[in-house]
Amino acid sequence: MTDLETLNRMNADALRTALSGPPEELAPLLRTAAEGGAVEAQLLLGQMLLDGRGVSHRPEEALRWFGEAAKAGHPMGMNMVGRCLEHGWGTSVDKAKAAQWYEAAADRGLDWGLYNLATLLSLGEGVAQDLPRALGLFRDAAAKGHAKSMNMVGSFHEDGWVAPADRTMAARHYARAAEGGDFRGRFNHARMLIEDGRIEEALVWLRRVPETATPRFMAQMDQWLSQQSDPRLRELALDGR
Repeated sequence: MTDLETLNRMNADALRTALSGPPEELAPLLRTAAEGGAVEAQLLLGQMLLDGRGVSHRPEEALRWFGEAAKAGHPMGMNMVGRCLEHGWGTSVDKAKAAQWYEAAADRGLDWGLYNLATLLSLGEGVAQDLPRALGLFRDAAAKGHAKSMNMVGSFHEDGWVAPADRTMAARHYARAAEGGDFRGRFNHARMLIEDGRIEEALVWLRRVPETATPRFMAQMDQWLSQQSDPRLRELALDGR
């Protein structure tokens, strides 16, 4: 078993590797490391408590550990405090405060902080709606390789939000988002391919959407597929789901 001193010196990737066993067996060690001030352990323990994985589902305690990581200056801790405030996980919903935490994470260059702040700015939730700034933040996150942000940049270009409508630019960003693993990016990339008559290529990406998609999105996609004229697309909607 890895000792606490070694755990405290590990970065996030090394810690995840060391703690790759059954979560219920690793939770006590992870808690010890978190209580000893290991910031990455605080984040991992917070996520386990939030998910109820290996430990009881305790969002209030999860928020406390995210807060400890945030106080230590960790951008992901700040981002996760924002997530809890945005969605009411372990606390009451407060999107204005969530935006402040996302801003702090974004200021430190965290791609998820950029994305989450941009999302609130796009919707005008907790902050005044600011589409130009939202697009800039999505672009910043996309430049860091953030697939969901690539998809959002594609949407801005497709729909002509702030920037002029540009289908070619939208298709390019959807393709990047699809390759990066974003399920909405995969669907949008496939949709563009269908519009161009490239059905077989589209089917490849549509079959990969379930790898990461939520059940709600899958239901929406299946409904959309069932209304398409091409029988190959309609068949996919009924393919075992």
